[in-house]
Parts: sequence; structure tokens; C-alpha cells
Amino acid sequence: MIANDYFDLATDRINAPGRPLPSGRALPGDAILFTAITTLLGLAAAARIGPDALLVALIFWALGLFYNWKGKASGLAGNLMVSACVGIMFISGAIAVGEPWNPVSWTLGSLAFCFDLGEEIAADAMDVEGDRLRGSRSIAILKGKRAALYTSGLLFGLFILISLLPVIFNWLGTLYLFLLPVMDGYIIFCTLNLLRSQTSQAGRSWIRRNYLGVSLCLLAFLLARLVMR
Repeated sequence: MIANDYFDLATDRINAPGRPLPSGRALPGDAILFTAITTLLGLAAAARIGPDALLVALIFWALGLFYNWKGKASGLAGNLMVSACVGIMFISGAIAVGEPWNPVSWTLGSLAFCFDLGEEIAADAMDVEGDRLRGSRSIAILKGKRAALYTSGLLFGLFILISLLPVIFNWLGTLYLFLLPVMDGYIIFCTLNLLRSQTSQAGRSWIRRNYLGVSLCLLAFLLARLVMR
């Protein structure tokens, strides 16, 4: 994420001038230094877990760096790279405890992937002006803002469907069944308002609020799992 700000410096001067680098509160050299420090810490932690965790960390660190350098302008392909890096966090957790194929972890990873992909595409719809400067081939630029938002809405809908899997397979017990309508209802509410948003500022606001829905999702998983224990 720090490297992302470094590579995004030119477009952030248009899309997000208040961020540390474009505002001058931090220097590009600071970003490079902190990228190196966090990379080494992350890889060292993965190595302590085991070779499988280290291999996954190396692969997705390289994927994230490639995205920052070249992949971002590729549009949907770049969105998929970012979402894969988000979803793999939960699979990495399963690897760390010796359960790489745990279905609950894969469900969480799939939820994170779908949500982040929807968020990435929606965010592209809010950043068209700066992305044109970069030569981006985002859905919003190729097909229009409305098409990007509807694609995002479909992905949030897929998120809702995947969130039903723990109920279908009874992975998380009764508590999750009661928490699910609150979580999904809030995400549906935010998504509908995002689709109706008329300005980039309003759209970004509903994207941020939708993140709260994902936080509710994670909380629902954790509480349900603790109660089952």
C-alpha cells in the first residue's frame, strides 16, 4: 500500500491531493524506505511460520508490486490483482494454523475478494479524471461510469450469495443466522445508494460506509465461531 502511494503520486495530485505524498507532508524517499521495512518484516514473519507461508507471501508481494508498477493501468486485470492480494490474507491464516483448505477460511477469502473487486471497480468510477492521465483501461473509462457501478453492484450481490454458504452448510451455528440479515441488509442499503450516487464525493462516501458492512461480516464470523467453541 505504501508503494502504491509512491507509484500513484502523479494521479493523486488530481484524485487525492490531501494524501501525504502529493500534499508534501511526506517525501517519495520516505515511501521507498517504509516499503522496504514493511516488506522485510512481512517476509520474516512468513518465514517464521513456514516455507508454504513464505512462498505465498513472496508470490503476492511480487503481484502487488507488479500491480503498482504496471498493472494498475490495465483496468479489470489490475482490479483482479488487488482483490487476489486481499483475499489471500484469509487463506494465509489457514496455512499458518495448518489448515490450508479450511472451507470457512476460503469462504472469508472469497467474500474479501468479491467485495474488494466491487470496491476497486466502483472507486475507478470515482477517479476517471486522474486515471485518464495514467492511460488506464478501467471499466469506467472504457464503458462509462454507470457500467462500472452496475458491475460493482453485481459483485456486491455475489458477496451476499457467498455469505449464505455458512448457513447452507451449518458451519457457524445459529448466531450467524441471526447476524446475517443485519450484515447483508446494510451492504444492500449502501450498494443501492452507491448506484444512485450523482457525484464522486457521494460515491466515495457510500464506498467507505460499505466497508462498515464488511467489518460487520468479519465480526459475525468471529462471534459465531467463538460461540460454537
